Amino acid sequence: MTDPDPSLLDMTFWLTAGGIFLLLLLSAFFSGSETALTAASRGKLRSQADKGSKGAETALKITEDNERLIGSVLLGNNLVNILATSLATALFTRLFGESGVALATLVMTFLVLIFAEVLPKTYAITNAETAAAGVSPVIRVVILVFSPVVSAVRALVRQVLALFGVQTDPDSHILAVREEIAGALHLGHSEGVVEKEDRDRILGALDLSDRFVEEIMLHRSQIEMIDAGGTPSEILTQCLESPHTRLPVFRDEPENIVGVIHAKDLLRAIHALERTAPDHGDALAGFHIMNVVKKPYFVPETTTLDDQMREFLRRHTHFALVVDEYGALQGLITLEDILEEIVGEITDEFDVDEEHPLKTSEDGHFLVDGAMTIRDLNRAMDWNLPDDEANTIAGLVIHEAQMIPQQGQVFSFHGFRFEICARESNRITLLKVRPL
Repeated sequence: MTDPDPSLLDMTFWLTAGGIFLLLLLSAFFSGSETALTAASRGKLRSQADKGSKGAETALKITEDNERLIGSVLLGNNLVNILATSLATALFTRLFGESGVALATLVMTFLVLIFAEVLPKTYAITNAETAAAGVSPVIRVVILVFSPVVSAVRALVRQVLALFGVQTDPDSHILAVREEIAGALHLGHSEGVVEKEDRDRILGALDLSDRFVEEIMLHRSQIEMIDAGGTPSEILTQCLESPHTRLPVFRDEPENIVGVIHAKDLLRAIHALERTAPDHGDALAGFHIMNVVKKPYFVPETTTLDDQMREFLRRHTHFALVVDEYGALQGLITLEDILEEIVGEITDEFDVDEEHPLKTSEDGHFLVDGAMTIRDLNRAMDWNLPDDEANTIAGLVIHEAQMIPQQGQVFSFHGFRFEICARESNRITLLKVRPL
């Protein structure tokens, strides 16, 4: 390789070198802009826009159509890169002859990689929202200028992808917001940034629209009811001894719910009778429960928790009876049950002290009440047992085993070992569970 002739370092040389330098700057701008606008959080941009940032507001608008944005930026980036490489090849060929082609390739690869790709993209991904707000006004002009070409390219790309059965939707990111939030929470928890309780609360609120009342309702076998045919003394005693404020009232059979009685309404009625009858016995004798009960509120078991909570708030009531498609009673649900899916178990001084449905045995296994829901167990232990086919742990075992297991039987599925510890009639009451 010979030294370049000094006569070649004329004005044309410096203009070409300056043009290459300017094109590298433009390439760096396009590369950084692409990274910043695609990596920026739309939530943070919205927050900045609400505070008056015009750049953030522009960034939000141009990122609504990612396909057009990326097409315009890539078109500009490729144009300047190809032009810069062509100028460099011509320049080095003029200086060094045929060997200048190889030298131009090496030099431009180094310059483009370091100064037009890695450096601007590293800065952009580190300061995504700030960079996106800064470059958005210029990129908006670029999009408008390249719009006709990009539209033609988009049509061609979509036709090619359609040949392979791929459908493009530039607005699909809007539908994935919930998944993005859930993924960010799980990632934050795994890295120690987000507490488990905070993660569970937010995820619980997000899941309300995807879950149904049948998943969290109190089953009919566990509902405490009042017999409308009972004596006033029996009804009063049962209400006073019950930890619940509201109790369903049935006539003849538990399926025939005729009303719901509130403890405060009961006390008001008895107090009014006592004021008119000096003898306490005579006051109770004049008590008729049907004069006190409220009309029962029935909801289908397929109602989502989000809709049911809104209905509770609209009706100013906290108590509903759940029925299936045939109108048969399946259970009951309260507003507290729905709130517990967000904040966890809520107890007060009147709640009965029950054994915790999850304990640890001496051999390291977990003793689980068969009626414990899969969702509660997953939240307590950070497990991922599926709850698509069953709501409770016992239901999951029965579904997987395709039978009602006997005490002492052991099953392994979904990466866990399940041992049946206790069974009452056809109901599994206690299991021993551990990860395999």
